Amino acid sequence: MFVFASESRVRYADIVARDDGYVVNADFELDLNPRLIDAINRGVSLHFTAEFQVERPRWYWFNDTIVERSLDYRLSYHTITRSYRLSVGNLHQSFDTLDAALQTMLRIRNWHVVGLDTLESGVSYHAAVRMRHDTSMLPRPFQVTAIGSREWNVATDWLRWTFLAGTTR
Repeated sequence: MFVFASESRVRYADIVARDDGYVVNADFELDLNPRLIDAINRGVSLHFTAEFQVERPRWYWFNDTIVERSLDYRLSYHTITRSYRLSVGNLHQSFDTLDAALQTMLRIRNWHVVGLDTLESGVSYHAAVRMRHDTSMLPRPFQVTAIGSREWNVATDWLRWTFLAGTTR
């Protein structure tokens, strides 16, 4: 049984330097309400997007955006197999329960976001991450309903932090 989160938020996020570049690890909590769960169980695919940004602060103007990345998920239910399917690009995985599919989606590990040569070593950067339900990917009749409805617009706030670019661990 899925346990409702008290609110949608980013529980943890970190950027780590590796040999091939920087990777992001993040844990999210999304408050899926009964309307979204009912939509999934009735065959409506829900699309979620994890977004990541790196900016270089500038004192004289707006921050300079260095990197913007997104990771798109599609969550659906198949009545014949009675399984939930989580898709990321061309990769698909089936789950027996909605809770198991959500736990996998809401825990991002080793997401390669930027190469080592893009960020200057020893320079401070601002990083930000969030996850949101992408209502623009809903079927048209649901998009009209979702326009002013908080039930369909589920998202975390941006979690922002500063990190020092450096050598690999």
